[in-house]
Amino acid sequence: MGKMNLKGTKKKKIFKIRYVIYMGIIYISFAYSFYGFMKNNDNISNEEFINMLVRSGNANILEDYKVIDIVNKTMGFLLDIDFTDPSSIMNATIFKNDKEEEVEDVISVEYNDDYSNMEELKDVSDYISDPNPSEVNSPIVYIYNSHQLENYSSDNLDIYGITPNVLMASYLFREKLNSMGIESIVEEANMSDILSVNGWDYSYSYIASRTLIENKMKEYSSLKYFIDLHRDSISHDLSTVDINGSSYAKVLFVIGKDYDSWESNYGFANELNDLINKYYSGLSRGVLTKTGINVNGVYNQDLSSGVILIEVGGVDNSIEEVNNTINALADILYKYIKG
Repeated sequence: MGKMNLKGTKKKKIFKIRYVIYMGIIYISFAYSFYGFMKNNDNISNEEFINMLVRSGNANILEDYKVIDIVNKTMGFLLDIDFTDPSSIMNATIFKNDKEEEVEDVISVEYNDDYSNMEELKDVSDYISDPNPSEVNSPIVYIYNSHQLENYSSDNLDIYGITPNVLMASYLFREKLNSMGIESIVEEANMSDILSVNGWDYSYSYIASRTLIENKMKEYSSLKYFIDLHRDSISHDLSTVDINGSSYAKVLFVIGKDYDSWESNYGFANELNDLINKYYSGLSRGVLTKTGINVNGVYNQDLSSGVILIEVGGVDNSIEEVNNTINALADILYKYIKG
């Protein structure tokens, strides 16, 4: 009688082992198939992604874009198993066994901080068309990017063909400001095309953006604030801060001193910086002044006392962290304008 129970127990154990193996095979097959499908999927664009961020209002929305999370949710629906929780597999199989923790592969993309070669930069980052073209009659804020293709981290997004950059941040900034009643516009012109048509290298970026600023000044006499969004090249630990449990990309204000009225722009930047320190302590890296040989020293800030350059985060920041900061900047600008 004891032998019969032993045989039955052994068969049951073998069955459970096979069950776990089969589930593993199904999971791996589905994951790779899903990955291949998404990698070749052209249905998700940068523009759609920006609109999704704006509509959701969820700073943690990127978690839903991790391939492994999408696979796990699908498998959980089909088999009622969470592959990120080993206990769910044990409970499903009634099989107690040690299971190695699965390691998630991180999808990364190389970036290039040497902007002397525009072709290399274009391989990393792309121009993004306006995701939400709308008519604004009397804008007071003009957002532009002298270095339009400066990119952020593409971890978890590269599979979708999405490369976050400062132009994407500009669109997010505009949408947030407009939703708060601060009429704003973003420069839509493709800076790479302007440089190429004129035979200019990347060092002429501020000359190109100067022309765009002057055109917008003529078109909209209502403009008061001109914000040139950039991103820095510092490491993630230096470009990131935790505020109330959320991760933010730090900001740095840059003011040139090689023009007569620089103190007015410096004062504007310091007022914004003071507000950030008051409401978002730790978010700002301060106000940096630039002057001297081999430095631009102007940044088109001689055109108006309302022209400032803001570095938002660094190359390793995610668009989630940048989006948190954009919301904070919009809040600060709102407080500055509305008093």
